[in-house]
Amino acid sequence: MLRDSLMPSESYTPGHTQNAMDFMSRRTLESHGQFFLPHLASGLSVLDCGCGPGTITLNIAVRVTPSQVVGVDLSASQIELAAANARRESVSNVEFKTADCYALPFDDKTFDRVFSHALLEHLSDPIRALREFHRVLKPGGIIGVCSPDWNGLLVAPSSSQLAQATQAYAALQARNGGDLAIGHKLGGYLFDAGFKDVRMSARYECYPSLDLIGNYLALQLERANDRLSAETLRAWSRSTGGLFAQAWVSATARKEG
Repeated sequence: MLRDSLMPSESYTPGHTQNAMDFMSRRTLESHGQFFLPHLASGLSVLDCGCGPGTITLNIAVRVTPSQVVGVDLSASQIELAAANARRESVSNVEFKTADCYALPFDDKTFDRVFSHALLEHLSDPIRALREFHRVLKPGGIIGVCSPDWNGLLVAPSSSQLAQATQAYAALQARNGGDLAIGHKLGGYLFDAGFKDVRMSARYECYPSLDLIGNYLALQLERANDRLSAETLRAWSRSTGGLFAQAWVSATARKEG
């Protein structure tokens, strides 16, 4: 999304710190987009909305070679990083653009597939974005989206202070226009946006490093001047035998044609 096209209440909560980029760059199609693998094949054109550093996008491009894949994102710095990753990996059938997910710079019925991972939970009007995805998708095309749902968050060792800290992070995202409990709503949103044959699934991601996720969340809370919640998360991240398991909900749907 172009920054001047954001809804007034929207702000990307994780930001683009080195910590956040290290966090996002760990994601691959196999680890975070496996639900969409059955819908990818050579010869299919694909749009990846909210591509970030492009690690998942590049995996998609390899799957659909020689067809073209386009990744779009809010941040010009992310697009530059994604393009550099493509050059380093020698993936040539991919293009990255700074673009507005509410007003994509593509003609109607351009892509065979649209994919979006970890974007909709940051938007104040996800249905509007989904309608735009519907517009650029060809009749008969498939969309795949995935977002977390913190209604199913599992953390250990648990405490009232830790529960308050994770709730503080969810509240911060809500103030920024997002919704960390969006996952279970994706099916209804896809129907409202005009899609058919919606299929939903869910999985847990167990973070192997409490330090990584604890500091990732704490940094954003510190930027919002919530130092108490940040320190609670950092103290918890030093626990032994702990757990941070995030529920991810994915959904696929079809555009009638």
